[in-house]
Amino acid sequence: MVKNSFISVLPQEEKKENSGSVEFQVFYFTNKIRRLTSHLELHKRDFLSQRGLQRILGKRQRLLTYLSKKNKARYKKLMDQLDIREPKTR
Repeated sequence: MVKNSFISVLPQEEKKENSGSVEFQVFYFTNKIRRLTSHLELHKRDFLSQRGLQRILGKRQRLLTYLSKKNKARYKKLMDQLDIREPKTR
């Protein structure tokens, strides 16, 4: 497994300036999710990592919901950049 196999969407300067922004947090969680997913493909019975993945997915979902309510344009742009599917609505 290669840790740095994911391409950065955000420029390096933007990472240092806005590390607390919603976009950066979603980007960070997305990279972590992809890394854990590839780990779980190799280690199917790693239940602790599965639980961690579910927690991170929930955090990212809450951040995306917050961003979609506050600013639809930024939300759409982020979804396109990170290639994330739209969540199903109930």
